[in-house]
Amino acid sequence: MKTLPQIKNSFSQLIAAPSISALEADQDMSNKAVIELLHTWFSDLGMQCQSVPVANTRNKHNLVASFGQGKGGLLLAGHTDTVPFDEGRWSQDPFLLTEKDNRWYGLGTCDMKGFFALVLAALQELPMDKFKRPLHILASADEETTMNGAKAFAAAKSIAPDYAIIGEPTSLKPVYMHKGHFTQGIRVTGRSGHSSDPAKGLNAIEIMHKVTGQLLKLKQHLADNYREEAFSVPYPTMNFGHIHGGDAANRICGCCDLHIDLRPIPSLPLADLELMVANYLAPICSEYPRAVQVAPLYPGSEPFADNKDGSWTKLVAELSDSQPEVVNYATEAPYISQLGCQTLVLGPGSIEQAHQPDEYLDLSYIARTKDLLKNLIYHACIK
Repeated sequence: MKTLPQIKNSFSQLIAAPSISALEADQDMSNKAVIELLHTWFSDLGMQCQSVPVANTRNKHNLVASFGQGKGGLLLAGHTDTVPFDEGRWSQDPFLLTEKDNRWYGLGTCDMKGFFALVLAALQELPMDKFKRPLHILASADEETTMNGAKAFAAAKSIAPDYAIIGEPTSLKPVYMHKGHFTQGIRVTGRSGHSSDPAKGLNAIEIMHKVTGQLLKLKQHLADNYREEAFSVPYPTMNFGHIHGGDAANRICGCCDLHIDLRPIPSLPLADLELMVANYLAPICSEYPRAVQVAPLYPGSEPFADNKDGSWTKLVAELSDSQPEVVNYATEAPYISQLGCQTLVLGPGSIEQAHQPDEYLDLSYIARTKDLLKNLIYHACIK
């Protein structure tokens, strides 16, 4: 049996291997050290491991570990990267696993490198020679920014599992649906000039006022026409998160920027939402040619929905003793599900710990997660 000190050692090694993802090059890191650890661990179990470079990243890789051949079976998926940490707000070194108050503290303990250590522990207690169907493990890159790792893996279609579990922190409750995430930056470029003669300039703030008016109409349209009652907020949301324009009261504003955040429900793909924004702003673009520019701030994430009443969902709900839920945050699930598998998000720890200083995993999850993973693997690959 895998002892708690051995599991702690696995956690420690993962946490000690920084793998921060950031859009800014000076903060972004390769996940090579984490991939090499996982490659060694799962190869030692007899799994076939392949490290695959991910395009449009800064030296990032996916790892796919497989045991068994053919279609079907189970995919256990997770991401190898973390968000940046808040300098000075951690009570201890974020890259040193620290045990305190029955918790393991460290960057990635909960979200979500620790999941791989628990998968390893579960497999070490299973009779892998009894597998009838394949088991696959995906360790992906750049989930916290572009999701390019999961997108590339889904596009390759190198495996065809029946079922998938994505080990994000859900307090071990199965999640079958979540919203998407889409951001846009809107820049209005006018002409600056002296405020005493408005006709000699073009005020970008005044044009942005028209832009926000149209976006508020779209916001209401989304609330009126798209509904999914399972969500606590049952419609797509739009948030005006940042606006800046001008530099002095006595100058005509020459440039104004607005950043918006949209959270679509599963019936609204990102491409449709992007087209809606463009259509609502089209009259202003016609009135002021070349003055309004719209572009994503960073790659979005599609919404996701699986079948709440599907066989896999029912089985996982029974084994986890938890009812299927929906959440508002985004995961790699919409891309993993493109493989044709019944897909759920389920993992140890609380989402409330994700992206927070002093991130931790409560030790009460260790044995529960290991046992649940053993049960899931048994039903998908052995039974």
